[in-house]
Amino acid sequence: MLETTITNDTLQFLNKLQKNNTREWFADHKDRYKQEEAKVKVFFKHVFEKLKAHDEIERLKVFRIYRDVRFSKNKTPYKNSFSASYSRAGLHRRGGYYVHIEPGKSFIATGFWNPEKDDLLRIRKEWEIDTAELLNIIEKPEFKAVWGKLIGEELKTAPKGFDKEDPNIEWIRKKQYIFKRSFKDTEILAPDFADQVNESFKCIRPYFDLMSSILTTNLNGESLLD
Repeated sequence: MLETTITNDTLQFLNKLQKNNTREWFADHKDRYKQEEAKVKVFFKHVFEKLKAHDEIERLKVFRIYRDVRFSKNKTPYKNSFSASYSRAGLHRRGGYYVHIEPGKSFIATGFWNPEKDDLLRIRKEWEIDTAELLNIIEKPEFKAVWGKLIGEELKTAPKGFDKEDPNIEWIRKKQYIFKRSFKDTEILAPDFADQVNESFKCIRPYFDLMSSILTTNLNGESLLD
């Protein structure tokens, strides 16, 4: 039976990679990398199967460990992490899931990282009218216990065409709508970590349902998918 948990061997390899982030070291330890990558892929697939029990997921993407250093100040050639994303199926399902495994910095995230221009305007127009539904979801104690506060980049003032005195400007000026949950190494090594990830993602569904409804309708509530 394949192991479906994150192991300490994986964290140890990533720690060594962080201290020896060179092409020479990596080439000498390529076999070990392949072993750890294979194990982590089993874990990501395990989470994928759990997600499919309560959501429609069309794709699992495991990110490459090789870094694109062309436009980065950090020129180390490899990431110190394993990560994967899960795409929801269909135009009427918006949002996605992300899992990041890194010693001392593991987390899961979900939401809307960089909405397209039209989507961002539609979201802002919705908040200009009313944020009651949004707040009713994300301010619930059981939701905040899992995900905390909404995070992401935001403007310092009102976007063009919006009133800086709008009572909902706190939400209108946001450029990203993200939730993030961090985990300690002891937590990601626990046998129930995949269940913790899955239950956390299940908890986000009311938020996804609201945002999907907004992004697939106009301000009159008429479908944009017909």
